[in-house]
Amino acid sequence: MNMYIPPEYEVVRDNSRCIECRVCERQCANEVHKYDGDLKAMISDSTKCVNCHRCVCLCPTHALKIVKSEDTYRQNANWGAQTMNEVYRQANSGGVLLSSMGNPNDYPVYFNKILVNASQVTNPSIDPLREPMETQVFLGKKEVEIKRDISGRIVDTLSPQLSLKMPVMFSAMSYGSISYNAHEALARAAEELGIYYNTGEGGLHKDFYKYGKNTIVQVASGRFGVHAQYLEAAAAIEIKMGQGAKPGIGGHLPGMKISDDVSRTRMIPKGVDAISPAPHHDIYSIEDLRQLIYTLKEATDYKKPIIVKVAAVHNVAAIASGIARSGADIIAIDGFRGGSGATPTRIRDNVGIPIELALAQVDERLRQEGIRENVSIVVAGSIHSSADVVKAIALGADACYIGTAALLALGCHLCRSCHTGKCNWGIATQRPDLVKRLNPDIGYKRLVNLLTAWNHEIQEMMGGMGINSIEALRSNRLMLRGVGLNETELRILGIHHAGESM
Repeated sequence: MNMYIPPEYEVVRDNSRCIECRVCERQCANEVHKYDGDLKAMISDSTKCVNCHRCVCLCPTHALKIVKSEDTYRQNANWGAQTMNEVYRQANSGGVLLSSMGNPNDYPVYFNKILVNASQVTNPSIDPLREPMETQVFLGKKEVEIKRDISGRIVDTLSPQLSLKMPVMFSAMSYGSISYNAHEALARAAEELGIYYNTGEGGLHKDFYKYGKNTIVQVASGRFGVHAQYLEAAAAIEIKMGQGAKPGIGGHLPGMKISDDVSRTRMIPKGVDAISPAPHHDIYSIEDLRQLIYTLKEATDYKKPIIVKVAAVHNVAAIASGIARSGADIIAIDGFRGGSGATPTRIRDNVGIPIELALAQVDERLRQEGIRENVSIVVAGSIHSSADVVKAIALGADACYIGTAALLALGCHLCRSCHTGKCNWGIATQRPDLVKRLNPDIGYKRLVNLLTAWNHEIQEMMGGMGINSIEALRSNRLMLRGVGLNETELRILGIHHAGESM
């Protein structure tokens, strides 16, 4: 028995507007639309629609719209339609459900329940249009004490630093999970903005070595594409221990995305699923992690900061403490809303904790232990806007990674079908006919526009607080207030409720 599962979305066509130009047919990689010669009309198969909106955007007469299906099961508060459909799919296939992008469930978004304080009379606000505003940040271990030689000159013992013109970077997205054109857009934007983009665990394409000064390369458990030239090319090296969308498990790139070019870059066979092991098979303790950190430092002559990326989990503060003592220069923490190209649905939707709570606890733990300056903290996991960046820094971050927001700027419509390799916007695909739909000349400009706007907004928000530098904002939780949060949540975040005096 093969159970019929009603489509989640329905394609609605206004035949009075449709001119049968067949643009929708040519643009849909999922083969939803086709011309029926007998009917002399365009028809649609809604069972194949993923709601990517490509047809809606490009229809010249606006004859199409995609709506939520009205085909429903009998109402049941305990067994919803999505849960029932997932049971049917697994009963049909016997397989693990795969999903893309971040956790879509209705959990609290704590950034949306945090407000920023503003200056009034006693601490005047600052006008960023007329007064200097410092958004540049340096990531890496900082010296707490200034040391001088016998002549009184300052001794430079500062560890290697990443210099960012604003406290935002593009997070890890591997070549394979996203296209060549998407990687080019990210690299070019990072270079123009004076920030960094992260290769993810897919190696670095030979064409992008020229962007090395703005590149963070990743060393993950699969060691895909890792070799001496790769490490030397980068500004920093990130050891990926975990990721927010799938804490505790390894990576997975479906075989249909392993093209000739991806195969060469990753140094793996073409067309075969790329599976990263859940653990690094040489890391089973903080001591083992320390050994890899210093192996990478030794291999690159101690010239590059080493980042350790972990998922936000319940004991993340203790984990971060160990990493800060292991020789890492930067800790990257990825919350459970973080995006992904392919993740087991059950893991994505049920494992991990929100980045806001994880960040607050890590910053507080490192300060209590007197080792906060040993490392910088970068956070990720659904950073939606410049306001989220400001709130994250006030909670204790030095900078933020963005992934999904960057993909949205490139045209992503969050249809969450990246794992199929049929991205109609040319982003999460390796099909040449689809890749060419993303013009990197346009894409990188859109990324530059997005972060230029964010940087202006960050300056305006800081000015409104009477703060003129990111350094003065970092861990300044007195500038934050919660709305609709309970006592436990406020305690973990380390902030007061709105209206509460200090």
